[in-house]
Amino acid sequence: MKAATLAQLKQELKFRSSEDLEALCLRLARFKKENKELLTYLLFEAEDEAAYTEHIKEFISQRFEEINTDSFYYIKKSVRKILRETKKFIRYSPVKETEVELLLHFCYELWEFKPSIRANTTLMNLYGRQIALVRKKVGTLHEDLQFDYMLEIENLPLN
Repeated sequence: MKAATLAQLKQELKFRSSEDLEALCLRLARFKKENKELLTYLLFEAEDEAAYTEHIKEFISQRFEEINTDSFYYIKKSVRKILRETKKFIRYSPVKETEVELLLHFCYELWEFKPSIRANTTLMNLYGRQIALVRKKVGTLHEDLQFDYMLEIENLPLN
């Protein structure tokens, strides 16, 4: 089965009643965890972006505390998973500042992680790529925000 285009879906949704739309949303939420998370963000957290950002920062910090430090293999695997989850949460929000805030927090947590990532080339490269991504994203923001975030980036080690 070939999926319909976004324009076709939008056109079809215009003709549906509010009860039908509610049923479709609930059915979508049943099938995939990401759909349910996105719906949760849109319904409950989109109005207060600052609280959403803080909630995700706490989530990131908690995940870093739970990392198995027996070997760098487990550390790399866990850090990649945290980054993947962080980027998933970034996709839910249309606010660009949220993306920069969460990536900066991820970088801070990664740098402060013990054992130090300096002993592992892969983790250092991942850290460097995220710093470069943050710099690129900051360039798209308002000038005042750019200045504030660039100061934060300059305070990061090995930027």
